[in-house]
Amino acid sequence: MPNLPIKRHVALQPLSRDHHHGLLFCWKIRSGVKRGIDTSRMEAHAAWFWNSHLKSHFAEEEELVFPILGNENELIQQALTEHAELKKLFSKEDMDYEFLNYLQIALEKHIRFEERILFNEIQDVATPQQLAMVDQHNAAEQDELEWEDDYWNWKKLDK
Repeated sequence: MPNLPIKRHVALQPLSRDHHHGLLFCWKIRSGVKRGIDTSRMEAHAAWFWNSHLKSHFAEEEELVFPILGNENELIQQALTEHAELKKLFSKEDMDYEFLNYLQIALEKHIRFEERILFNEIQDVATPQQLAMVDQHNAAEQDELEWEDDYWNWKKLDK
């Protein structure tokens, strides 16, 4: 049976879109590592991605979504542990290829866990009132900010 798209509750869709952007970030880092791009370019991109996107995404999940299951829930404990680990990874300076590859693998694994397991559990047990509260707090849709250095673009020659 093919993998069918997950039907995401409207209140969780903005966070799922953030996850898509996270997976795209992972792909960009993988492409840069594969191409042997100067690590300082990818490290700058990682810092920007953390500060512009991921930090606020984690805060929104932790403050609005995770309380639906409660901090004692083992899935929430796993998500919080992974958030803490990713925060440490994104704060590292002088990232080499091996570290950048580890970073993108850890982020992709975390996103897949949240999308395939955690969010499904949350939307299965959340009350309509809880989902309405999450929906009320959804940030206004923002235009996607794009990192100016498209080092992952295989069609461009490096300067």
